[in-house]
Amino acid sequence: MGPDPFDDADERLDAREIDGEPFGDIVAALDRLDDGETLRLVNGFEPVPLYDVLAERGYAHETANPTDDEWHVEITRA
Repeated sequence: MGPDPFDDADERLDAREIDGEPFGDIVAALDRLDDGETLRLVNGFEPVPLYDVLAERGYAHETANPTDDEWHVEITRA
């Protein structure tokens, strides 16, 4: 595993550890964020469909791909 690009995130959720569809867990984690806080989502693939959902809900995101099978998305509540 490469260096953690978002080691200062307030919360962390590794979607690879969720059994089944992770969308509900992701939304629940986002709902717990206060303004200005960040969630680091770790996934085994780039979660492109999530980006539109984030934009619609007023979240900003930044994505890093430290290894071929690992994606980190820093999501900030605006």
